[in-house]
Amino acid sequence: MSAQEHPLGISFEFFPPNTEAGREKLMHVRDALAGRQPRFFSVTYGAGGSTQHRTLDTVRQVRQSGISTAPHLSCVGSEKAQLRDLLAQYREEGIDSLVALRGDLPSGMGGVGELRYANELVEFIREETGDHFEIAVAAYPECHPQAPDFERDLENFARKMKAGANLAITQYFFTADAYFHFAERAQALGVEAPIVPGIMPITNYTKLARFSDACGAEIPRWIRKQLEAYGDDSASIAAFGEEVISELSQRLLEGGAPGLHFYTLNQAEPTLKVLDNLCG
Repeated sequence: MSAQEHPLGISFEFFPPNTEAGREKLMHVRDALAGRQPRFFSVTYGAGGSTQHRTLDTVRQVRQSGISTAPHLSCVGSEKAQLRDLLAQYREEGIDSLVALRGDLPSGMGGVGELRYANELVEFIREETGDHFEIAVAAYPECHPQAPDFERDLENFARKMKAGANLAITQYFFTADAYFHFAERAQALGVEAPIVPGIMPITNYTKLARFSDACGAEIPRWIRKQLEAYGDDSASIAAFGEEVISELSQRLLEGGAPGLHFYTLNQAEPTLKVLDNLCG
């Protein structure tokens, strides 16, 4: 079964470009990925709400494809009145999906805002808007980097799902068993909503290592060592990455994952190659 044939199919994440050239490039990426009939696109929200205006502008542009587009919404740096206004604006714009996150504190920022955790944000959205929005939240199969331990992180995840989330999207990972273990444990805690694996194509080892160290995603030693061995050989890194991510994605789908969510980094080709391999 291909990714598109699974219950939640595929979805793609973008970040708001900060240049005109970046915006033009993203529209080409959007069009290329829209051809794969994704269930939705999502657009990230910067630390402390730093890209709030660019997020909405990007959502407007991406939605022109006719594909449902979900802005990220963060607790950090947001007061209830501000969130209430933003939710009203999203409703007026016809947006009906959100990705609700606690968010990351930017350097030098002292507090998160009136809402401290993602479950409180989900509860607030439901109180303000009822069932208007489909709400996705984050999941961490390898444990949130700031969680004291796996058990408490799992309990926190179950809490925000039961607060009213419709689905979860995981942080990216490279070990399928981590996802299956997390999903099984979450189900044992009463989580029935879909948990969609987040997939990060491998194209640049330096950036991948930096991202992974920051978010707590484990790069298995054999992958790390092979990528290190390729050095600056970008073609070999891309080919190896395509193979690794294609095999991971296939195993997840065969094991029962309800779809795949790709962290595109505003690039189309790496994701398209993985999807082609899954359909082959």
